Amino acid sequence: MFELLEKAVLTGLGALSLTQKKAEEILAELKEKYKLSEEEGKAFLDKVQGIAKEGRERIAEIADAEVKKVIERVGLVPREEFDRLQKRLEELEKRMPGDDPGAPC
Repeated sequence: MFELLEKAVLTGLGALSLTQKKAEEILAELKEKYKLSEEEGKAFLDKVQGIAKEGRERIAEIADAEVKKVIERVGLVPREEFDRLQKRLEELEKRMPGDDPGAPC
């Protein structure tokens, strides 16, 4: 399940990278064909880069939400919760009488 999600994210990021490369190619073509100024070309490229950045951020948000759903569905505990419970357990074991705090009761 996670591999499928990972492939989807990587595919999306790859498509966005292609978009950036394609935008640069189109920009070069527009400059040549329509005699765009350097300033107009830069503005166009900046706009495309902004759109690509928004797309990457959106993909990251979607991936994060999907991973959280999968973790919840599978019943896994988030790392922060695990660490908190482990620390609490260690504190309780220190309070227990006996030589071996890790020994079963």
